[in-house]
Amino acid sequence: MTDGTTATECYCRSGKTFESCCAPYLAGAPAPTAEALMRSRYSAFATGNIDYLHDTLLPSTREDFDRAEVEAWAKNSVWTGMEVRSTEAGLEGDEEGLVEFVARFTMNGKPHTHHETSRFARQDGRWYYVDGVLGARPRIGPKIGRNEPCPCGSGKKYKKCHGAAA
Repeated sequence: MTDGTTATECYCRSGKTFESCCAPYLAGAPAPTAEALMRSRYSAFATGNIDYLHDTLLPSTREDFDRAEVEAWAKNSVWTGMEVRSTEAGLEGDEEGLVEFVARFTMNGKPHTHHETSRFARQDGRWYYVDGVLGARPRIGPKIGRNEPCPCGSGKKYKKCHGAAA
């Protein structure tokens, strides 16, 4: 099932038309970035293109692909939108990339979200989905102590400034 977008709006909610966004990749053109592949995989779920979901898995990971399970999830859901939260690498000159996203869908009348940080690899000039970790992307960087100066530059202790809500 589709998510009710207009004929020109892409399922991945990129702001582009489907024809200028995900359609070329679903038709076989290689996605130029990890994010473009992630968006096209979302559109494949929305359009029920199970072959594309299989073919964009890293070849060495395809043995775990459960076609019936993926097809049931794709076809029994109404895909209502996707938001890319962050990307790391995954550009045309990179060999690996990460994309954190939230996919929204309704199944059996109940709204759901799928929040994942996906790992991608480029092999033979094409991007492939490798695997993903569910949930918010782990925070990177040092933890700020409550009694340390707030990094915003206010001069206050972190606990009295931005750490008050934490």
